[in-house]
Amino acid sequence: RMSRHAKKLRDHDINPCLAETDATTKCMDDNNYKKDMCSDYFLKYKNCRKFWHGIMMQRKRSGVKPEMPPAEERKKILESMG
Repeated sequence: RMSRHAKKLRDHDINPCLAETDATTKCMDDNNYKKDMCSDYFLKYKNCRKFWHGIMMQRKRSGVKPEMPPAEERKKILESMG
């Protein structure tokens, strides 16, 4: 049974970097947990977290709720950026 925390991390509306998380985990599984083989995936994950953290802080400062935009809204934000 998944913990409440684990469920949150699997929720697209809560975790904007779910695809990056899964890709990193798959890379680690496929490469016998040799971190150096997956550095690109770690970087993509880190950049994803950094980007959405910035958006979240911006929304928090502006008083926008929810602070993390839901999945559908995030898609539009990314599309508007090209």
